[in-house]
Amino acid sequence: MGITYAAIAIENPYLKRKLDAQALVDSGSVFLTVPEHMAVQLGSDPMGVSTLENILADGSSKPVPIICPLRVYFADRYCDLSALVMDDEPLLGAVQMEMMDLVLHPASKTLTVNPANPFVPVALAK
Repeated sequence: MGITYAAIAIENPYLKRKLDAQALVDSGSVFLTVPEHMAVQLGSDPMGVSTLENILADGSSKPVPIICPLRVYFADRYCDLSALVMDDEPLLGAVQMEMMDLVLHPASKTLTVNPANPFVPVALAK
């Protein structure tokens, strides 16, 4: 096992500002995160539209700004969502992977489109 990165694009759909990035892929995280400098480049206020009390991996808690709307692209798929403004690199979490029907392969350190659904994302709604 190891650290996995994926080539993504993040867009502010209203301002039509789009950035390519290498994002850390973390199936143990929920949210998309972007660093402050990316939030600014996307045209968002880095202080966010609101804040979320975020519990970090070490168990500590801190308020984190949320920016929205954003569109995240991977391969030929995308999803619309908000993001937390924190850390020094983008992070792609479990929710975005589920929304785009992506599969993380820890042994090969790759993120791919679900081979069971190669043409359109499929979601389980039960």
